Amino acid sequence: MILNNWNIEEMTGYKPITTFYLDFSIADNFGIKAIKDTYNRAFKGWRDNYKYLTELVMVLNWKSWEHYEKDYEKCKLYCELFEKLNDYCYENLKGEELSYFFETTD
Repeated sequence: MILNNWNIEEMTGYKPITTFYLDFSIADNFGIKAIKDTYNRAFKGWRDNYKYLTELVMVLNWKSWEHYEKDYEKCKLYCELFEKLNDYCYENLKGEELSYFFETTD
């Protein structure tokens, strides 16, 4: 099983607070259905936690780029999930939560 390292902290200074990247890296090895299941469980479990949602958006974006030019179907799925969750955050986060989202994902 191949697990990539998410070097976001080295690149940006953002320190991950969840295991989402690892969770999706494991799911990558089991295919599209596993990625969708991982997303659905993460969203259902953490949709009320704006910091976790923010990191989930970041992971989905990162994973889409990770699969760019290597696996079209996974890239496309990650892009769709990213757009869906990004829109959800724009529509549902308010005030300080939305500010955190914008500052962290910028």
